[in-house]
Amino acid sequence: MKNQTLYNVAYIIGMIALAVVALGFPLMIVWNWIIPDIFGLPEITFWQSIGLNFLSVILFKPTIKTNKD
Repeated sequence: MKNQTLYNVAYIIGMIALAVVALGFPLMIVWNWIIPDIFGLPEITFWQSIGLNFLSVILFKPTIKTNKD
């Protein structure tokens, strides 16, 4: 039972790490490709792209819930 629980925790941590990389790396690449040329802003690092993803979730998460019947 302990081995299964440990496996589940490791699996969840691995999936979270994979999601962070899958969301952060493309944002960094696209930002560094487009934004500095258009707006003259600096390039960002991987960790800054993770922060931008987190900030966008906080700012743009829908807060109104509707019931669909």
